[in-house]
Amino acid sequence: MLLAAPLSVLDPAIAAWVFTGILVVTFAAAVAILPVSPTIRWGILLLGGLSWPLVYAIKLGQVGPILLLTFAIGWRWMDRPWRLGAATAVGTAIKIQPALLFGWAVVTGRRRAAVLGLAVFAVLAVLATIVAGPSSWVDQATLLARVSKPIDTPHNFTPGRLAFEAGLDRTAAWAVQIANWALVGAVVLWATLRCAPVASYLAVVVASQLISPILWDHYALMLLLPVAWLLSRGQRWAVIIPLLTSVIAVGSIPPITYPLAYWITLLAVVREGRRQGPHEPLPRQPLAGTDAILAG
Repeated sequence: MLLAAPLSVLDPAIAAWVFTGILVVTFAAAVAILPVSPTIRWGILLLGGLSWPLVYAIKLGQVGPILLLTFAIGWRWMDRPWRLGAATAVGTAIKIQPALLFGWAVVTGRRRAAVLGLAVFAVLAVLATIVAGPSSWVDQATLLARVSKPIDTPHNFTPGRLAFEAGLDRTAAWAVQIANWALVGAVVLWATLRCAPVASYLAVVVASQLISPILWDHYALMLLLPVAWLLSRGQRWAVIIPLLTSVIAVGSIPPITYPLAYWITLLAVVREGRRQGPHEPLPRQPLAGTDAILAG
Protein backbone atom coordinates (compact mmCIF):
# COMPACT_ATOMS: atom_id res chain seq x y z
CA MET A 1 0.00 0.00 0.00
CA LEU A 2 1.39 3.38 -1.06
CA LEU A 3 0.21 5.02 2.17
CA ALA A 4 2.35 2.68 4.25
CA ALA A 5 5.49 3.09 2.14
CA PRO A 6 6.74 6.30 3.88
CA LEU A 7 6.22 4.66 7.27
CA SER A 8 8.60 1.84 6.40
CA VAL A 9 11.60 4.11 6.98
CA LEU A 10 10.55 4.72 10.61
CA ASP A 11 11.20 2.62 13.66
CA PRO A 12 8.30 0.09 13.85
CA ALA A 13 7.11 1.39 17.21
CA ILE A 14 7.10 5.00 15.97
CA ALA A 15 5.45 3.97 12.70
CA ALA A 16 2.66 2.24 14.65
CA TRP A 17 1.97 5.41 16.63
CA VAL A 18 2.05 7.56 13.48
CA PHE A 19 -0.38 5.26 11.70
CA THR A 20 -2.66 5.22 14.73
CA GLY A 21 -2.65 9.02 14.63
CA ILE A 22 -3.53 8.93 10.93
CA LEU A 23 -6.49 6.65 11.62
CA VAL A 24 -7.81 8.91 14.39
CA VAL A 25 -7.42 12.04 12.26
CA THR A 26 -9.06 10.49 9.20
CA PHE A 27 -12.03 9.36 11.29
CA ALA A 28 -12.44 12.86 12.70
CA ALA A 29 -12.13 14.35 9.20
CA ALA A 30 -14.77 11.95 7.86
CA VAL A 31 -17.21 13.05 10.54
CA ALA A 32 -16.35 16.74 10.03
CA ILE A 33 -17.31 16.75 6.34
CA LEU A 34 -20.56 14.81 6.62
CA PRO A 35 -23.32 16.82 4.88
CA VAL A 36 -25.57 16.82 7.95
CA SER A 37 -26.20 19.28 10.76
CA PRO A 38 -23.50 19.99 13.36
CA THR A 39 -25.66 18.36 16.04
CA ILE A 40 -25.74 15.09 14.12
CA ARG A 41 -21.99 15.28 13.45
CA TRP A 42 -21.34 15.54 17.18
CA GLY A 43 -23.69 12.62 17.72
CA ILE A 44 -21.84 10.51 15.15
CA LEU A 45 -18.52 11.47 16.76
CA LEU A 46 -19.85 10.26 20.11
CA LEU A 47 -21.19 7.04 18.57
CA GLY A 48 -17.80 6.54 16.94
CA GLY A 49 -16.13 6.89 20.31
CA LEU A 50 -18.35 4.07 21.57
CA SER A 51 -17.91 2.00 18.42
CA TRP A 52 -16.23 -1.36 18.83
CA PRO A 53 -15.56 -1.51 15.05
CA LEU A 54 -13.63 1.78 15.28
CA VAL A 55 -11.72 0.80 18.42
CA TYR A 56 -10.87 -2.61 16.97
CA ALA A 57 -9.85 -1.18 13.59
CA ILE A 58 -7.44 1.22 15.28
CA LYS A 59 -6.13 -1.54 17.55
CA LEU A 60 -5.42 -3.77 14.55
CA GLY A 61 -4.06 -0.93 12.41
CA GLN A 62 -6.78 -1.52 9.81
CA VAL A 63 -7.61 1.08 7.18
CA GLY A 64 -11.32 1.34 7.99
CA PRO A 65 -11.21 5.01 9.10
CA ILE A 66 -9.40 5.96 5.88
CA LEU A 67 -12.00 4.11 3.83
CA LEU A 68 -14.72 5.87 5.83
CA LEU A 69 -13.18 9.21 4.82
CA THR A 70 -13.21 8.29 1.11
CA PHE A 71 -16.89 7.33 1.36
CA ALA A 72 -17.67 10.58 3.23
CA ILE A 73 -15.91 12.64 0.53
CA GLY A 74 -17.91 10.86 -2.15
CA TRP A 75 -21.15 11.58 -0.32
CA ARG A 76 -20.36 15.23 0.39
CA TRP A 77 -19.26 16.00 -3.13
CA MET A 78 -21.04 13.39 -5.23
CA ASP A 79 -21.82 16.05 -7.84
CA ARG A 80 -18.15 17.10 -8.11
CA PRO A 81 -16.68 14.62 -10.64
CA TRP A 82 -13.04 15.01 -9.59
CA ARG A 83 -13.71 14.62 -5.88
CA LEU A 84 -16.14 11.73 -6.26
CA GLY A 85 -13.90 9.98 -8.78
CA ALA A 86 -10.67 10.45 -6.80
CA ALA A 87 -12.29 9.37 -3.53
CA THR A 88 -13.70 6.24 -5.17
CA ALA A 89 -10.33 5.46 -6.75
CA VAL A 90 -8.49 5.74 -3.44
CA GLY A 91 -11.16 3.65 -1.70
CA THR A 92 -10.85 0.98 -4.39
CA ALA A 93 -7.07 0.99 -4.05
CA ILE A 94 -7.49 0.38 -0.32
CA LYS A 95 -10.22 -2.27 -0.55
CA ILE A 96 -11.58 -3.58 -3.85
CA GLN A 97 -15.24 -3.48 -2.73
CA PRO A 98 -15.70 0.32 -3.23
CA ALA A 99 -15.26 -0.33 -6.97
CA LEU A 100 -19.04 -0.86 -6.91
CA LEU A 101 -19.32 2.92 -6.80
CA PHE A 102 -17.91 3.17 -10.33
CA GLY A 103 -20.92 1.20 -11.54
CA TRP A 104 -23.23 3.36 -9.42
CA ALA A 105 -21.71 6.51 -10.94
CA VAL A 106 -22.30 5.23 -14.48
CA VAL A 107 -25.90 4.20 -13.83
CA THR A 108 -26.76 7.49 -12.10
CA GLY A 109 -25.33 9.62 -14.90
CA ARG A 110 -22.05 10.52 -13.22
CA ARG A 111 -19.97 9.06 -16.02
CA ARG A 112 -17.32 11.76 -15.89
CA ALA A 113 -16.66 10.93 -12.25
CA ALA A 114 -16.34 7.25 -13.19
CA VAL A 115 -13.87 7.98 -15.98
CA LEU A 116 -11.79 10.33 -13.84
CA GLY A 117 -11.83 7.86 -10.97
CA LEU A 118 -10.66 4.99 -13.16
CA ALA A 119 -7.87 7.22 -14.46
CA VAL A 120 -6.77 8.03 -10.90
CA PHE A 121 -6.93 4.35 -10.01
CA ALA A 122 -4.75 3.52 -13.02
CA VAL A 123 -2.15 6.06 -11.88
CA LEU A 124 -2.19 4.58 -8.38
CA ALA A 125 -1.77 1.09 -9.84
CA VAL A 126 1.25 2.20 -11.87
CA LEU A 127 2.82 3.87 -8.82
CA ALA A 128 2.20 0.76 -6.71
CA THR A 129 3.83 -1.39 -9.38
CA ILE A 130 6.88 0.87 -9.45
CA VAL A 131 7.20 0.88 -5.67
CA ALA A 132 6.42 -2.80 -4.96
CA GLY A 133 7.30 -4.44 -8.26
CA PRO A 134 5.15 -6.39 -10.74
CA SER A 135 5.25 -9.50 -8.57
CA SER A 136 3.20 -7.66 -5.95
CA TRP A 137 0.09 -8.18 -8.10
CA VAL A 138 0.59 -11.94 -8.03
CA ASP A 139 1.19 -11.81 -4.28
CA GLN A 140 -1.97 -9.76 -3.81
CA ALA A 141 -4.08 -12.13 -5.91
CA THR A 142 -2.69 -15.12 -4.00
CA LEU A 143 -3.47 -13.46 -0.68
CA LEU A 144 -7.02 -12.60 -1.74
CA ALA A 145 -7.64 -16.14 -2.92
CA ARG A 146 -6.37 -17.52 0.37
CA VAL A 147 -8.43 -15.29 2.66
CA SER A 148 -11.62 -14.97 0.58
CA LYS A 149 -13.38 -18.02 2.01
CA PRO A 150 -16.68 -16.91 3.53
CA ILE A 151 -17.68 -20.33 4.86
CA ASP A 152 -14.32 -21.67 6.04
CA THR A 153 -12.90 -18.56 7.70
CA PRO A 154 -13.59 -18.55 11.45
CA HIS A 155 -14.47 -15.45 13.46
CA ASN A 156 -16.07 -13.71 10.48
CA PHE A 157 -19.73 -12.74 10.25
CA THR A 158 -20.93 -13.63 6.75
CA PRO A 159 -24.42 -15.19 6.76
CA GLY A 160 -22.93 -18.33 5.21
CA ARG A 161 -20.36 -18.73 7.97
CA LEU A 162 -22.97 -18.15 10.67
CA ALA A 163 -25.26 -20.71 9.02
CA PHE A 164 -22.35 -23.18 8.98
CA GLU A 165 -21.63 -22.54 12.65
CA ALA A 166 -25.34 -23.05 13.39
CA GLY A 167 -25.11 -26.59 12.05
CA LEU A 168 -25.88 -26.42 8.34
CA ASP A 169 -23.65 -28.44 6.05
CA ARG A 170 -21.21 -26.73 3.72
CA THR A 171 -23.53 -26.90 0.70
CA ALA A 172 -26.45 -25.34 2.55
CA ALA A 173 -24.19 -22.68 4.07
CA TRP A 174 -22.97 -21.76 0.59
CA ALA A 175 -26.59 -21.52 -0.55
CA VAL A 176 -27.27 -19.05 2.27
CA GLN A 177 -24.21 -17.00 1.33
CA ILE A 178 -25.04 -16.89 -2.38
CA ALA A 179 -28.64 -15.96 -1.59
CA ASN A 180 -27.35 -13.10 0.57
CA TRP A 181 -25.17 -11.81 -2.27
CA ALA A 182 -28.05 -12.07 -4.76
CA LEU A 183 -30.49 -10.25 -2.47
CA VAL A 184 -27.98 -7.48 -1.77
CA GLY A 185 -27.41 -7.05 -5.51
CA ALA A 186 -31.14 -6.89 -6.23
CA VAL A 187 -31.83 -4.36 -3.48
CA VAL A 188 -28.93 -2.12 -4.49
CA LEU A 189 -29.87 -2.21 -8.18
CA TRP A 190 -33.44 -1.26 -7.29
CA ALA A 191 -32.21 1.53 -5.03
CA THR A 192 -29.90 2.89 -7.73
CA LEU A 193 -32.74 3.07 -10.22
CA ARG A 194 -35.57 4.17 -7.95
CA CYS A 195 -34.18 6.05 -4.94
CA ALA A 196 -32.73 9.50 -4.40
CA PRO A 197 -29.00 9.78 -5.25
CA VAL A 198 -27.86 10.06 -1.62
CA ALA A 199 -29.85 7.00 -0.60
CA SER A 200 -28.61 4.92 -3.52
CA TYR A 201 -25.00 6.01 -2.86
CA LEU A 202 -25.24 5.03 0.80
CA ALA A 203 -26.95 1.75 -0.16
CA VAL A 204 -23.90 0.93 -2.29
CA VAL A 205 -21.61 1.84 0.62
CA VAL A 206 -23.47 -0.63 2.85
CA ALA A 207 -23.50 -3.26 0.11
CA SER A 208 -19.77 -2.88 -0.52
CA GLN A 209 -19.18 -4.30 2.95
CA LEU A 210 -22.06 -6.76 3.09
CA ILE A 211 -20.95 -8.55 -0.09
CA SER A 212 -17.39 -8.88 1.14
CA PRO A 213 -16.24 -12.53 1.08
CA ILE A 214 -15.06 -12.04 4.65
CA LEU A 215 -17.18 -9.83 6.91
CA TRP A 216 -15.01 -8.76 9.83
CA ASP A 217 -16.60 -6.97 12.75
CA HIS A 218 -14.60 -3.77 12.23
CA TYR A 219 -16.19 -3.34 8.77
CA ALA A 220 -19.36 -2.17 10.56
CA LEU A 221 -17.69 1.22 11.04
CA MET A 222 -19.06 2.15 7.59
CA LEU A 223 -22.60 2.01 8.95
CA LEU A 224 -22.02 5.37 10.67
CA LEU A 225 -22.51 7.12 7.32
CA PRO A 226 -26.03 5.86 6.54
CA VAL A 227 -26.91 6.25 10.23
CA ALA A 228 -25.95 9.94 10.00
CA TRP A 229 -28.21 10.36 6.95
CA LEU A 230 -31.12 8.53 8.59
CA LEU A 231 -30.79 10.75 11.65
CA SER A 232 -30.78 13.82 9.42
CA ARG A 233 -34.06 12.56 7.94
CA GLY A 234 -35.64 12.39 11.39
CA GLN A 235 -35.19 8.64 11.88
CA ARG A 236 -33.97 8.84 15.47
CA TRP A 237 -34.29 5.11 16.02
CA ALA A 238 -31.21 4.69 13.76
CA VAL A 239 -28.98 5.51 16.73
CA ILE A 240 -29.63 1.94 17.86
CA ILE A 241 -27.67 0.52 14.89
CA PRO A 242 -24.16 1.57 16.01
CA LEU A 243 -25.07 0.92 19.63
CA LEU A 244 -25.69 -2.73 18.75
CA THR A 245 -21.97 -3.09 17.99
CA SER A 246 -20.64 -0.63 20.56
CA VAL A 247 -18.04 -1.35 23.21
CA ILE A 248 -20.96 -1.52 25.63
CA ALA A 249 -22.57 -4.43 23.79
CA VAL A 250 -19.50 -6.30 22.54
CA GLY A 251 -19.22 -9.74 24.07
CA SER A 252 -22.93 -9.92 24.88
CA ILE A 253 -24.45 -9.75 21.40
CA PRO A 254 -24.96 -12.84 19.21
CA PRO A 255 -22.81 -12.99 16.04
CA ILE A 256 -25.87 -12.63 13.81
CA THR A 257 -26.18 -9.04 15.06
CA TYR A 258 -23.57 -7.92 12.51
CA PRO A 259 -25.25 -9.03 9.27
CA LEU A 260 -28.63 -7.98 10.72
CA ALA A 261 -27.24 -4.50 11.40
CA TYR A 262 -26.20 -4.23 7.74
CA TRP A 263 -29.55 -5.45 6.46
CA ILE A 264 -31.56 -3.18 8.76
CA THR A 265 -29.47 -0.21 7.65
CA LEU A 266 -29.69 -1.10 3.97
CA LEU A 267 -33.46 -1.52 3.99
CA ALA A 268 -33.96 1.63 6.07
CA VAL A 269 -31.87 3.68 3.64
CA VAL A 270 -33.77 2.30 0.64
CA ARG A 271 -37.14 2.95 2.29
CA GLU A 272 -36.23 6.52 3.17
CA GLY A 273 -34.66 7.10 -0.23
CA ARG A 274 -37.80 5.92 -1.99
CA ARG A 275 -39.76 8.57 -0.10
CA GLN A 276 -37.54 11.20 -1.67
CA GLY A 277 -37.75 9.78 -5.16
CA PRO A 278 -34.95 9.36 -7.71
CA HIS A 279 -34.83 12.98 -8.87
CA GLU A 280 -34.79 14.93 -5.64
CA PRO A 281 -31.75 17.25 -5.60
CA LEU A 282 -28.94 16.62 -3.17
CA PRO A 283 -29.56 18.61 0.03
CA ARG A 284 -26.83 21.03 0.97
CA GLN A 285 -25.86 21.96 4.50
CA PRO A 286 -24.37 25.40 5.09
CA LEU A 287 -20.59 25.34 5.14
CA ALA A 288 -18.61 26.97 7.87
CA GLY A 289 -15.13 26.82 9.30
CA THR A 290 -13.26 23.70 8.25
CA ASP A 291 -16.01 22.70 5.82
CA ALA A 292 -15.69 25.95 3.91
CA ILE A 293 -11.95 25.44 3.55
CA LEU A 294 -12.39 21.85 2.37
CA ALA A 295 -15.04 22.92 -0.15
CA GLY A 296 -12.61 25.37 -1.64
